[in-house]
Amino acid sequence: MLGLMLKETARLLSEGKVSAAELCAACVARARQVQQLNVFITETYDTAQKQAAESAQRHREGRRLHVLDGIPVTIKDAFSTAGVRTTCASRILRDYIPPYSATMVQRLVDRGAVSLGKTNMDEFAMGCGSVDSLFGPVRNPWRYNFTTTTTTTTNKHTRAIRDSSQDSKGKNMQMRTMHHHHVTSTEDSDWFITGGSSGGSAVAVATGICKAALGSDTGGSVRNPASYCGVVGLKPTYGLLSRHGLIPLVNSLDVPGIFTRCVDDAAIVLGALAGHDPWDSTTVPDAFHPFSLPEDIDVTHLHVGIPKEYHAPHLSEETLHTWREVADMFEDAGAKVSQVSLPHTPYSIVCYSVLCAAEVASNMARYDGLEFGHRGSDESSTEALYAQTRHEGFNDVVRGRILAGNYFLLKRHYDHYFIQAQRIRRLIADDFKTVFDSGVDILLTPTTLSPAWPYSWFVKADNRTRTEQEDVFTQPVNLAGIPAVNVPVALSEAGLPIGLQLIGPSFQERTLLAAAKWVEQQVNFPHLQLPEP
Repeated sequence: MLGLMLKETARLLSEGKVSAAELCAACVARARQVQQLNVFITETYDTAQKQAAESAQRHREGRRLHVLDGIPVTIKDAFSTAGVRTTCASRILRDYIPPYSATMVQRLVDRGAVSLGKTNMDEFAMGCGSVDSLFGPVRNPWRYNFTTTTTTTTNKHTRAIRDSSQDSKGKNMQMRTMHHHHVTSTEDSDWFITGGSSGGSAVAVATGICKAALGSDTGGSVRNPASYCGVVGLKPTYGLLSRHGLIPLVNSLDVPGIFTRCVDDAAIVLGALAGHDPWDSTTVPDAFHPFSLPEDIDVTHLHVGIPKEYHAPHLSEETLHTWREVADMFEDAGAKVSQVSLPHTPYSIVCYSVLCAAEVASNMARYDGLEFGHRGSDESSTEALYAQTRHEGFNDVVRGRILAGNYFLLKRHYDHYFIQAQRIRRLIADDFKTVFDSGVDILLTPTTLSPAWPYSWFVKADNRTRTEQEDVFTQPVNLAGIPAVNVPVALSEAGLPIGLQLIGPSFQERTLLAAAKWVEQQVNFPHLQLPEP
């Protein structure tokens, strides 16, 4: 049952052929089987088993709350979860326990979903490899050697996993020390990155630990790991999903995202999560009407655009070949396929870097050690306490972006950097609008430059360099606020997933996902298969 899609699993649950408790137990067993991948920061297995038992009772009594009732899910550790620590993979929030849950988390709970835990990520979602986490890097399950041994450590980096039975004041905590995965040698780093920053959630879905997972997408942090891990990753239109309780990276770009193994499942989860939230003024007030996708999809009336600017330097031959093949599939099926231009794309990564750093500088100001989170010991002055707390609490990546952001926001630099970046952002958004207004329904592009990179190669360059390389196809979508989805399409010669990105106009998720499902049907992607735990 671990290899089944969400929709098929929900049917088995409703027919009584499998119970939510049995499903939860199987998923927990799988999570323990692949523990070396370092998927979780905090596991909530005990609470999940209780939730599953309650779901099983509802199913027996014919009181199913939703199609998600009893379905195992995981949550990126950037979403607040009441009574369960939320760290953003950072020392400064290592022991932070929110008193409330993010709207996206609460909507899953209200629909009966079973949460297995909080997934690993890049610190404060700043990264594209899920390697810059206080709790160690997440490892890609594709071509991973599960015979490698890990050792339990007891130093300051050891991970203490707290179960969700704890209360908001931290009393009666159930502590379990887990394996922490140090990368100490070339041999130990001979594995592939997951992409980021939502790498833990992508791996959880890819390995069958859960049927769906929450991530967040600021510049590609859902689509990038979805591509590397061979799963569907949906970034909805900005304002369609609530950001309330999602610890912010860049408020004007952040979007909650969805990981599933197939497009139908992404549509199901979107229907459960979308809609206005009074706690988030950026959500659209219009009611969202959930939809299901047909099995027979007609693409003859579809106009597919191929942006010429996305023929980027360093695009791998295998990715380029896959991109061309799928474009040909659309054309052979009767769709209109034409080259289009998004002329300001070359400026987007610089624009994104400036705006990201500026908003990071503002958002990170709240972490001063006074009200919550890590607190330094130097109380000689307020300034000394602030400085020590933030130096100890943030990694080099976060501190670097804070410094850059404050530089861009200085009065003498504000117009030259921040305002200019906002102007370019508008031009980028207008590029997309012009193309869609011309009659193009969707855009087809690569998601990443290549299949997943080996960890040992990836860490030879710094976070900023890698982010500028890996986000080249994904971050313009966030600047424009439009929806996009990664669809796994093929395996490389090395046996690693290659994904393609479909981009649509604002609030046209139905058309976007229908086209994505059509691609999915044509390519019949071979999902990762692991032995039963």
